Amino acid sequence: MSLLVVGLSHRSAPVSILERASLPADTQAKLLQDTLAAEPAAEATVLATCNRIELYADVDKFHAGVAELSTLLAQHSGVGLDELTPYLYVHYEDRAVHHLFSVACGLDSMVVGEGQILGQIKDTLALGQELHTAGRLLNDLFQQALRVGKRAHSETGIDRAGQSLVTFGLEQLAQDTDVETWAKGKRALVIGAGSMSSLAAATLARSGVSEIVIANRTLTRAERLAQILGEAGGTGVAARAAEMVAVGDELTRADIVVSCTGATGLVLTGDAVEDATRGRRTPLFLLDLAMPRDIDAAAHRIPGVRLVDIESLAEASADAPMAADRDQVRGIVSDEVAAFGAAQRAAHITPTVVALRTMAAEVVAGEVARLEGRLPGLDDKQRAEITQTVRRVVDKLLHAPTVRVKQLASEPGGAGYADALRTLFDLDPETVAAVSRADLNDADVKNRGRV
Repeated sequence: MSLLVVGLSHRSAPVSILERASLPADTQAKLLQDTLAAEPAAEATVLATCNRIELYADVDKFHAGVAELSTLLAQHSGVGLDELTPYLYVHYEDRAVHHLFSVACGLDSMVVGEGQILGQIKDTLALGQELHTAGRLLNDLFQQALRVGKRAHSETGIDRAGQSLVTFGLEQLAQDTDVETWAKGKRALVIGAGSMSSLAAATLARSGVSEIVIANRTLTRAERLAQILGEAGGTGVAARAAEMVAVGDELTRADIVVSCTGATGLVLTGDAVEDATRGRRTPLFLLDLAMPRDIDAAAHRIPGVRLVDIESLAEASADAPMAADRDQVRGIVSDEVAAFGAAQRAAHITPTVVALRTMAAEVVAGEVARLEGRLPGLDDKQRAEITQTVRRVVDKLLHAPTVRVKQLASEPGGAGYADALRTLFDLDPETVAAVSRADLNDADVKNRGRV
């Protein structure tokens, strides 16, 4: 395993850099394709959220891999390499596994303990599988990361250490008032109909707003979300859809606005917000969860407007109280990293063990054939008994060393046992490679559709 991750996040880079370095879906696909075309990478996938961009790859050379992945991130993000480099972090092998598992558990999130990252990791794996850029290592890694994240949330109280970004943002808007008390009876405008916007709409509905308007570039998606919210099985709130061209009018009637779109430019300019607040007597609350930002930062200077965005959330979360459950989650992560590393090291020797047993079977078949030539008078029963006896002898001779070598290979520093086994038994490297290729193909087939 030569897992490498190069990335930047809210912990390493200012929001202004993260905004400029955001990767739309089509850019992510091109980045992965170009990464595989680069010499050091055998497989790759990218985790891109509103506050992190991380490129994961299986590389054969560390330094060349770091240089190539950093260059590719700069090229596709649009931020120059010289400007981007100071904000990049690098994790390799077990440290890379530890990092992803920590991310999956919410330990590295802007709001510690939030569970939305699991859906984003799931989407990352799905993209890698769809584009066939995620091979056995990354499939195993991201599948395990999802399991580790779910384990952390089910076995600990990490959820109490933080909420979703939506809930945390609404709490910042409400300040010292309970969110439900603050939201009750207010009219809300949600701009966007993706996963974050849907979560925001549902959270607002549960908080007691009187009306929710969903504005989206694709009206049918807004209508579908509004229908779900208004159904008895949903939240039962009064909900309707609106086209994006109507956002200006809807803004004048709204008390709370949550925006999270994939737009590359501003959705609400400072002038638009100022126009909407002219003459109003009640405050306007704006929550911008997009990266790059949807709402002009200048809006916070407009009288009667309170704006909370990703940058202010980052500052607020830095002061959030620590939870005792974090230590328990860190323990889970450490244990899972060790288990994953052992499993990967053990899997590394499996093709060699299979090749050894294949060679032994061929030797048995050859010797049995030679025996039949020397003793042509053997009947079928005698021949079968002799063949079975020889196979049992070979199996017993190979059983202890192959079991032991798998145990040794699973320990740190055990990668050399596969080489030793190939040397001792003079195994054909191409035979071992053929088994590895077959394993990769099987893993690819099994992992399709599992996400």
